[in-house]
Amino acid sequence: MTDILRLEEQIAHLTRLVEDLSDVVARQDRTIDTAQRRIEMLMQREATREADAGGTIPLGDERPPHW
Repeated sequence: MTDILRLEEQIAHLTRLVEDLSDVVARQDRTIDTAQRRIEMLMQREATREADAGGTIPLGDERPPHW
């Protein structure tokens, strides 16, 4: 096999690998976007629930009793 053919074959394999990795990154980006939207929705829902609970301090913002 000539050097040029070997290099062309290597370039073809690397091109395929880059395309495969690009697909993986795009899929992960969609997954992250979906997760972020769900987290924002859950945070808004929880904030509304806490506000409707009578104006008490959210548990996450309270200081522990030993402070």
